Amino acid sequence: MSYGQNTGGTSKPVGTGKEYTVDITDTGKSGDGIAKIQGFIIFVKGAKAGDKNIKIKINSVGSRFATAVVVAGSTDTI
Repeated sequence: MSYGQNTGGTSKPVGTGKEYTVDITDTGKSGDGIAKIQGFIIFVKGAKAGDKNIKIKINSVGSRFATAVVVAGSTDTI
């Protein structure tokens, strides 16, 4: 039995330092782009709604969301 540890199977679909290709679907209150991977929210600094197939790098992963930056990509805007 473990005490004080969350063992409820809440693993995140992203990891710090890893790169992913995403579409930006919305813009957050602070102006960061919002992407989702398996329903998990990622705030992407410097991205905007409509950006497609952009490569991002995860800076940090929290319990409810992650933050990332754009590293490269074809920012195909709608």
